[in-house]
Amino acid sequence: MAFPRPRPSRPELPRQRVQTLQCGQGAVRAARFNADGNYCLTCGSDKTLKLWNPHKGTALRTYQGHGYEVLDAAGSFDNSQICSGGADKSVALWDVTTGQVVRKYRGHAGKVNCVQFNQESTVIVSGSIDSTVRCWDCRSRRPDPIQVLDEAKDGISSVKLSAHEILTGSVDGRVRRYDLRTGQLYSDYIGSPITSVCFSKDGQCMLAASLDSTLRLLDKDTGELLGEYTGHRSTTYRLDCVLNEQDTHVGCASEDGHVYFWDLVEGSLALSLPVGQGVVQSLAFHPRLPCLLVATQGQVTLWREDTFQPE
Repeated sequence: MAFPRPRPSRPELPRQRVQTLQCGQGAVRAARFNADGNYCLTCGSDKTLKLWNPHKGTALRTYQGHGYEVLDAAGSFDNSQICSGGADKSVALWDVTTGQVVRKYRGHAGKVNCVQFNQESTVIVSGSIDSTVRCWDCRSRRPDPIQVLDEAKDGISSVKLSAHEILTGSVDGRVRRYDLRTGQLYSDYIGSPITSVCFSKDGQCMLAASLDSTLRLLDKDTGELLGEYTGHRSTTYRLDCVLNEQDTHVGCASEDGHVYFWDLVEGSLALSLPVGQGVVQSLAFHPRLPCLLVATQGQVTLWREDTFQPE
């Protein structure tokens, strides 16, 4: 006889600020959790990249090597390497412990907006304002990319990877999904320039944020519009969208200094988090906990659920 599985706990949203990191990097362009959520990376307009333990509020290392502001970064699955992209048109691969640049990939004709590792951290995928997505082999010494995806008609603002797919959002208003197993490209037209895309945790849906102040949830296989979420302001900046760790809520940064969360199914506004005065530059949701990183101006704040007790 099988016992019924326990009901999953009701999802909690991060509502209390538990840490504030004064980054000292100029404006923070992006804040990203590492694979297990224990550490985070911050990308600065002062050309540096910093590694933190955000839960303790401690800075661990500073990485210098970009010639211009750093726009995005990601950590490898084993935390041994970091990739970053910047306004100097280059993609850098870093050794975490030594702080040195292992490789620098040059090939983009414009600033690199977004970077991601594949699951094995053997390939870096970068998206640029030059309308291309380039795939770089971390293990080879070749200077040129192993693949260039140039279907977009305007700059690439966001790239996300699953085990066998590349998801891109572009200023031409399209969400493109490349299925690497079948060699197929699926394209969904949204119409407004896209600022951020992401997969749901179950891999069934895609979330896209665009400059018409609307967040859209699409069925990955059919492209059907499953939900629209409005209430935030997004008209000018490249703002992040996220799903929480249980796929129950969608969230988005806003130009009015708030972060908004909606119930994924009902579409109702569940939380408006007042973060600061300026534009919320970047968001990252913890892979397993109700825990949120928010970057505004020169600082990053860490938010946890109401029941969380700081040590």
